[in-house]
Amino acid sequence: MKMAFEKVLQPLDLGFVTLANRFVMGSMHTGLEDGWRTAKRLAAFYRLRAEGGVGLIITGGVSPDFRGRLSPFASQLSHRWALPRHRTLTQAVHAAGGRICLQLLHAGRYAMHPFCVAPSALRSPISPFTPRAMSARQIQRCVRAFARAAALAREAGYDGVEVMGSEGYLINQFSCRHANRREDDWGGDIEGRMRFSLEVVRAIREAVGEDWLLIYRQSVLDLLPEGNRWDEVVTQARAIGQAGANLINCGIGWHEVCIPTIASMTPPAAFTWVSKRLRQAVDLPVIACNRINRPELAEQCLQNGEADLVSMARPFLADPALVAKTRAGRVSAINTCIGCNQSCLDRVFQGKPASCLVNPLAGCETRYPEAFAKTGRPLDLVVVGLGVAGLSFALTAARRGHRVTAYDAGEGGGQFRLAAKVPGKADYQYSIDYFLQQCRAQGVRLHLHQRMDATALRRIADNTACDAIVLATGVRPRRPAIDGIDHPRVMNYEQAILRAGEAPGDDAAVPGRRVAIIGSGGIGFDVAEALVHGHQPHDWYDSWGIDRQYRTAGGVQPTLPVFEPARKVFMLQRKAGKPGRHLGKTTGWVHRLQLRRAGVEWLGGVQYRRIDDAGLHIEQDGRGRCLAVDHIVVCAGQEEENRLADGLRAEGHVVYCIGGARQAGELDAERAIREGMELALCIEKRVSP
Repeated sequence: MKMAFEKVLQPLDLGFVTLANRFVMGSMHTGLEDGWRTAKRLAAFYRLRAEGGVGLIITGGVSPDFRGRLSPFASQLSHRWALPRHRTLTQAVHAAGGRICLQLLHAGRYAMHPFCVAPSALRSPISPFTPRAMSARQIQRCVRAFARAAALAREAGYDGVEVMGSEGYLINQFSCRHANRREDDWGGDIEGRMRFSLEVVRAIREAVGEDWLLIYRQSVLDLLPEGNRWDEVVTQARAIGQAGANLINCGIGWHEVCIPTIASMTPPAAFTWVSKRLRQAVDLPVIACNRINRPELAEQCLQNGEADLVSMARPFLADPALVAKTRAGRVSAINTCIGCNQSCLDRVFQGKPASCLVNPLAGCETRYPEAFAKTGRPLDLVVVGLGVAGLSFALTAARRGHRVTAYDAGEGGGQFRLAAKVPGKADYQYSIDYFLQQCRAQGVRLHLHQRMDATALRRIADNTACDAIVLATGVRPRRPAIDGIDHPRVMNYEQAILRAGEAPGDDAAVPGRRVAIIGSGGIGFDVAEALVHGHQPHDWYDSWGIDRQYRTAGGVQPTLPVFEPARKVFMLQRKAGKPGRHLGKTTGWVHRLQLRRAGVEWLGGVQYRRIDDAGLHIEQDGRGRCLAVDHIVVCAGQEEENRLADGLRAEGHVVYCIGGARQAGELDAERAIREGMELALCIEKRVSP
């Protein structure tokens, strides 16, 4: 198989010569895989990444049969009438000089429909449906379905397939005792449990021939107490190679596992130690993945012998030209994935197409053709405020040929710069650096540390050529009407986050050992995490019970260690019900679990009575209570900071408000960045000649 591997890799431009040739765009669901109407949109998405230099693209998962669909109307490849849609993708990628593999994924018990099947009739905690246990005949039929789908994929022009045997989907369910309780030839010890995966790989190899790429994505770290042992992982990987696979792609964890594996709080390149261990145990080339979001991390992984290739998925949402920029030595020009999940995974789980918080064009390439063309009518534009909304507008407008002058009272970045101080969100600083660097490169005249009041802005608008003023001045914290709100114990969320990393003591400006937070929204959670982590170092792997020595089944400790918080924190909200109700669908559980383990006390349905030297007086369920705390942090919402707008408009100036300055309620960076981009794409149509 080594010769077949080298033969396939040469035309794929994936030879082990340079770093850039070792990038793989890993599989990710975009929400565009499942319909005829979205094929051209998906093709444009892939084509742009191929033009950006990625050598190999792996599609989102496509089922080999009906029962394996992720949802009732999800994508399936079983018949030749589906080939034209797939050829739209393969032809677009090949025309751009890239190569593309189809991922074959059978959902098993993760399927969101009542026709799901699995090795055993065990319901997944993330699905409402209990699967039917597959009979031996159904198993063989499913093996043939995989082989037929692979043969059709080759006919459609794909350069190979990736078989999804990880993340808790059907093949992984067979290989792991956690979901496989069978006592026949398809269960029992590892020889029986891995049989299904071997039969699938052998059948595909026989159907497609020896000269076609076959990647197997194997779960190398289940992160389940009943997961596979390390010796079982190695046994399966070696057998998979003998069965006909060319590469092993290292999958981490199951979707039902309560351990974050790809979110921002997961350390960069957190799991390359597993791929290195597997690479030393097998002859096949190994692909590393999960939270590798920067080229220097990929280079470190390769130089340390942790993998032969590096797979990135969401980083190509953030920047389609990531590889080309790396090859050109322009790493600072890369728009980095920050692992927020907000516009990609969260949207897909809501049945919406994926995009990217820091790159709203992702998945929308055909919807915004103006983004790829210069304007025919350059304008002189003034931007006030360089939070992410203002930065997005300034950069997009400058790229299109407008002349942009921008002002900010600080260093730029706004609330994003503050978020970068929160534990687990350090990558947010990459976004600020990227936008500022690119604004400079595109000729935006930046004036930082220059606060603009009405007089100064009026003077600029009157004395210079100015076709429009864009106010991206953000928000100001809302101060609730509570008796004693001006007490010295009260601080705003910015003060709390900036000083949370210092040890509580006699300094009144540093949050004390007992803190109450008024408000349980996103900012309240950020403050709480900063406060409980404080100045104390925490080992991320140990805190989540990950056994890096792999002495335990599934690579997890049987019990989690006790989390010792830096402070005692109370979180309060006026509404009853679960705190953080509007947190991200795929990350909210992480925040709630972390704070619960840190002993944070949540109080809902609270009425705030007063603040005095004794602390915060509240009423809950008709009973009064005083929280004896050292500080009270106000996270009670925000208000628009756009007081300059009305006066300027009254004087005849064209003024637009974006981001928090337009609407503070439910403000999020996704909307702010998208608003800035969209206004920049159409502003010449909205400003009268």
